[in-house]
Amino acid sequence: MEKFHQEPNIFVGEVNIKVKNLDYALTFYQNIIGFQVLEKSDRKAVLTTDGKNPLLTLEQPEKVVAKTPRTTGLYHFAILLPSRADLSIFLQHMIQTGYPLGAADHYVSEALYLNDPDGNGIEVYRDRPSSEWKWNNGLVEMATEELDGNGILAESDAEWKGLPAGTLMGHIHLHVANLKKAEEFYTKGLGFEIVSYYPQAAFLSTGKYHHHIAINTWQGEGAATPLENSVGLNWFSLVFPNEGARENALKQLKQLGAPVTEKADYFVTSDPSGNQIRLVL
Repeated sequence: MEKFHQEPNIFVGEVNIKVKNLDYALTFYQNIIGFQVLEKSDRKAVLTTDGKNPLLTLEQPEKVVAKTPRTTGLYHFAILLPSRADLSIFLQHMIQTGYPLGAADHYVSEALYLNDPDGNGIEVYRDRPSSEWKWNNGLVEMATEELDGNGILAESDAEWKGLPAGTLMGHIHLHVANLKKAEEFYTKGLGFEIVSYYPQAAFLSTGKYHHHIAINTWQGEGAATPLENSVGLNWFSLVFPNEGARENALKQLKQLGAPVTEKADYFVTSDPSGNQIRLVL
């Protein structure tokens, strides 16, 4: 794996989503996606791939309601596999389960797309080596082309044993209400750079990754914030390399007028569309 998800970069560490039925969702995330359970209570399950670090947490809110359409929040979270062979094993497993799947070649990566039983979007992908990415005027070339499924399947005939230990939370893609306001928040507030544009969407990263965060207005300009107890994104974490980098971001967020709350060992902020972010070290 390349070094886009470690210091000195700022990257997504963990995603926390809300589901309607925890046990049902857990069956999907273990048997279809391949996570392991790190800890579980009545309404919450923390999932891992290496037995140590949480990557995804599922929560079942009180009086939970289905995903609200045409709102801001999660478009998808993206699970980054260590290699093309790992993607091959995963694709073979998906074909065997018969679970509905989409696919795309984005030049920088090869990706599979699916929704969990509650409609939370998931991408499972592998990166092409960054030496193969093409940059023009500070923007990386990305597109949506047909995936070479047969080529991927030919990479490995190993048995599926769940997500490999080296799996990371590669990026998160969010629905926002206003693209310009969201761009300002993530660039001037949190220190990300815009590295690609797509119709009504922008892709942002640190350290010249193809994207750690994507934002779009595909649910409509001015889309409403979802209900507190609705299925969807609860929060995601951004990992900062050190206290100084986080302090700098906090100062910039306050200058923008963004909300900042201090908790025991992290800070909480929200983008202008209400997507909640934990700033961790």
